[in-house]
Amino acid sequence: MAQNATIFKIDLQISDMDRHYYASHSLTLARHPSETDERMMIRVLAFVLNASEDLAIGKGMSSEDEPDLWEKDLTGAVQRWIEVGLPDEKRIRRACGVSRAVFVYPYSGNSADMWWETNKRNLDKLDKLVVINIPAESTEALGKLAQRSMQLQCTIQDGEVWFTDNEAALQIQLQPLKVPC
Repeated sequence: MAQNATIFKIDLQISDMDRHYYASHSLTLARHPSETDERMMIRVLAFVLNASEDLAIGKGMSSEDEPDLWEKDLTGAVQRWIEVGLPDEKRIRRACGVSRAVFVYPYSGNSADMWWETNKRNLDKLDKLVVINIPAESTEALGKLAQRSMQLQCTIQDGEVWFTDNEAALQIQLQPLKVPC
């Protein structure tokens, strides 16, 4: 018998001083049975880093045609395609073909480093692509914040990301691997 997704409800307050974006979002995330708390929380981090009124949660792991997150304009054209994890080069190229900007957030320590070294040469050629690594220490700590019902505050200033809930404060380290020229 197949397992069902686990539903998580998140009240998220974002203060992004770098982009001058200040908003509250109520998110409902379905965690795929094969997805870890860590990966789910990286999706939340990716949401925070790209937050806008039009940013939506995609089917991600459940679909080959949708990313983890995406933003479409009023015509349905994809403005931002956002992937979490270690997508294959073909998927990233396809995403660059259908959107104005593609963001990839690899994590998992050595696996992410090996993925980047393997794909760096070909991915460096893609002008629309941004790749930001999240080190294992940060993702592990972020995964520990996961609860079925969460109230999170996130502050971004000078490239530093802080998450707080009722019990903990956590600084997330970001390592840009590829940024626009």
